[in-house]
Amino acid sequence: MSAVWRASRAAVKRRRVQTFVIGLVVLCSTATVLLALGLLAAASDPFDTAYSAQRGAHTVATYDPAKVSDARLAQTAHRTGVAAAAGPFAQAVIDVPTDWIGSPPGPLTVVGRADPAGPVDRVRMRQGRWVEAPGEIVVNWSTNGTPDAGLLGTKLEVRGLPTLTVVGFATSMSQSAAAWVTPEQAAALHPTSTQMLYRFTGSATGAQLRDSLARATDGLPADSVTAAQTYLTLKKAFSARADAYLPFIALFGVLGLLVSSLIVANVVSGAVVSGSRHIGVLKAIGFTPNQVVAVYLTMVSVPAVAGCALGTLLGNALAAPILQIAFSGIETGMAGVGTVSPWLSVACLAGMPALVVLTALVPALRAHRLPAAQAISAGGAPRTGRGLRVQRALASSRLPRSVSLGLGHPFARPVRAFMTMAAIVLGVTTVTLATGLTSTMVSYAQTGRGPGGPVVNVLVGGQGNNPVKPLLSDAQIEERLRSLGAQEVQARGLIQVGLVGYAQPAFGNFYRGSPSPTEAFVEGRPPSGPSEIAAGPSFLTERGLAVGDRVTLEANGKRAAATVVGQLIDSDARSLESTWETLVRLAPDSRAVDYAVRLAPGADARAYADAVDATDPGLDSGVGYSVNAATTTVIGFSSVFSVILTLVASLGVFNTVLLNTRDRRRDLGMLKSIGMTPRQVVAMTVTSVTGLGLAGGLLGIPLGIVAHRLVVDNVGIVVFPESMKDVWHAPQLAGMLCAGVAIAVLGALIPARSAARMTIATALHTE
Repeated sequence: MSAVWRASRAAVKRRRVQTFVIGLVVLCSTATVLLALGLLAAASDPFDTAYSAQRGAHTVATYDPAKVSDARLAQTAHRTGVAAAAGPFAQAVIDVPTDWIGSPPGPLTVVGRADPAGPVDRVRMRQGRWVEAPGEIVVNWSTNGTPDAGLLGTKLEVRGLPTLTVVGFATSMSQSAAAWVTPEQAAALHPTSTQMLYRFTGSATGAQLRDSLARATDGLPADSVTAAQTYLTLKKAFSARADAYLPFIALFGVLGLLVSSLIVANVVSGAVVSGSRHIGVLKAIGFTPNQVVAVYLTMVSVPAVAGCALGTLLGNALAAPILQIAFSGIETGMAGVGTVSPWLSVACLAGMPALVVLTALVPALRAHRLPAAQAISAGGAPRTGRGLRVQRALASSRLPRSVSLGLGHPFARPVRAFMTMAAIVLGVTTVTLATGLTSTMVSYAQTGRGPGGPVVNVLVGGQGNNPVKPLLSDAQIEERLRSLGAQEVQARGLIQVGLVGYAQPAFGNFYRGSPSPTEAFVEGRPPSGPSEIAAGPSFLTERGLAVGDRVTLEANGKRAAATVVGQLIDSDARSLESTWETLVRLAPDSRAVDYAVRLAPGADARAYADAVDATDPGLDSGVGYSVNAATTTVIGFSSVFSVILTLVASLGVFNTVLLNTRDRRRDLGMLKSIGMTPRQVVAMTVTSVTGLGLAGGLLGIPLGIVAHRLVVDNVGIVVFPESMKDVWHAPQLAGMLCAGVAIAVLGALIPARSAARMTIATALHTE
C-alpha cells in the first residue's frame, strides 16, 4: 500500500494543474449541492419536526355556534379517523383600532383556552406565562427570535370590551389563534365562532384531510363549518420562499456535478494515455493491475477529498445567510432553519469523493487491461489511422496549413474531444443561464419604478417600538408633501382584514393617489375602484382563488364584498392590495402609514427628505428604493458560479490541449524541422479547440435558454410575465456564441505558447 501511495503522490506532483482543476470543481459542486440539499431539507424537515413536537392540528375547523352546540362538537372527537382532538374553544374576533405590538390595526382572532397543553396543538411559551385570570391575554409570536420582555404588560383597549394585559408570548405551529385568553374571558368578548382542533389518522394529502373532516362532521347541520385550515397550507407557506431558490441552486449543482465528472474522466483518461510507458514500468517492477488502477484512483481522490472538505465548509458558511433570506418574513414558529443538518454535510463528504472515484474508474480500467510489454513500447505519438480521412480532406482545402492541421486534431482523439466539447457546452450553458437570470431579475427589481425622477419614501410615526405620533393630519401631510415639490404622491394604508370563510387574516395594503404600475401585474389589472383587490400567486394559490373570483373582506365589524381583478408578479402569502375607497368602507378613520413620493427629474432627493423631516417629528424620510435581497442573492450566486464554471471549463480545455501537445511532441518536432514557425504552432494549437468551442456554443445556448425557462417558470412565489422571460436578443446570443470560443481559446492559449517555445531537439525526444 505504501508503494501505491508513493506512486500516487508522485503523480499528483507531476500533474499540479490537473490536481488543482479537480479540487476546484469538486469544491464548487460540493458547496452548491450542499446548499440545494439544505434548502430542500429546510423546506420540510424543520416544519415537520416542530409540528410533530407540538402535536400540531392537521385541521383547524371553525363552527357556527348558532347551528351546532359544544356538546355535539365534542362528539366529533370520537368519530372514525380522528386520532386526537381538542376543543371546543370559544373564538372571538377583536377589531384592534390602532397599531398594537408590531401589527397594524384590524381583526385579532382570540381563543378561550385554559391550558396550553393538550392532545392537539400544544402551545409553546416563549416569554412570560399562560393566562390565569380574566383581563389577561397571551399573544401568538410566530416569527423567529425571542419577543422583547418589555412588551409584557402592554394593554389592549377596545371600546366596549374589557381591557386586556399581555402576560406572555407563545407559539402555535397550527396558527390556531392570534391570541389566547381564559374561557371565562372569551365568553365576555362576544365569541362568534367555536373552534375544534383535529389530528387524523389519514393526513398525507389534501383529499385525505377533506375526507377525514367530512367523516368527523357527518350528521352535523349543513353549513355549520364556517372555515377549515389544514396544516398543508401552513407547510406550503412555510417553504414558499425556499422553494423559489431551490430550482436555480439545484440546477447549478447539477451542472457542477456534470462538469466534475467530465473533468475527472478527461484527466484520468489523458493520464492513462500519455503515461502508458509509466504504466508499463509500474507493472514491470511488480505492480499488479489492481495496484495500477489504485494509483490513478488515489491520484484523483486526494484533490477530490480536499475540495469536498473545503466545499462543505463553504456550503455551511453560505447556508446561514441564504436560509435567512429564504425564510425572511415567514411564520416559522419553533422551526429552526438557520443551519444545514450535519447529516447532509456527512452525505456530501462521503458522496462527492465516491462520485469522483466512480467517474475515474472507467478510464482507469484501461490501465488495468494494458499489457506491460505494449505499454513500455508505446511511443509518444498517438496511434496512426485515426481521423486520417478528415485530415486529408482538410489538407486539400485552401485553408492555411496550420489551420487545417489544427482542425483535424480533434478527430485523432474523438473521445477526448467529445469530453472537452461537453465541458465547453456546460460552461456556455451556465453563462447563458446566468445571463438570462440576471436580465430577468434586473427587470423584476425595476418593476414599478418606471421613468421619472428620484423617489423618497416617507414613513409616518417613525421606526422602532417607540413611534412618534405626527402633529399633522393625514390630509395635511399629503398637502405638505406636494407643496415641497412632489410630482406624484402615493399614500398607503395598512390594516389587518379577515376573509369570510378563511381562518387566517390578511394584511391589506390600500393605496391612494398614483395608481399601481401595470407592469407589476402578470394577469388582470390594478385595482381602480372600491371593492376591487389584487394579490400575489402565493395568496391566491393557498386560498384557491383566481382573477375574477369574489371574496368578502371583514374589519371593525364591517364587511365589503370585493372582486379579484389582478394578480401581482409577487406578494406575501398573507397580503393583498386594494384602493383607498375600500379602506374607507372597512375603517373610515384609518390614516396612511407611509408615502411614496416621486420628484421631478434632477431634483435633489436628499434636500427634499430633509425638508420633510423638518416638517413634522412624526415623519421619517428615506431616499430611493430598498435593495431587493432576492435579486441580489440570485444575481450574485449565479454570477459567481458562472465565472467559476467558465474558469473550470477553460481549465478542462487547458488540460486537453496540454495532453494533446505531449502526445504529439514528435509531430511538433517534425513540423518545426520543416519550417513551421512558433506563430503557426500557436495558430494550429488554438485552432484545434476553436471548432470545439464554436460547436459547444451552438449546443450550449439552447440548453441555457431551456434551463433559464425551467427556473423562472418554477419559482412559485413569483409569476414572471413573458416580458421578463423574453430576455434573449441577437447581440446577447452572439455574445453567448463567442463565450464558447472564448472558453476554448482561453484554455488553449498557455499550452499553445508553451508548445511554440519548445525546441526541435526537445520535441523529438522520446518519453
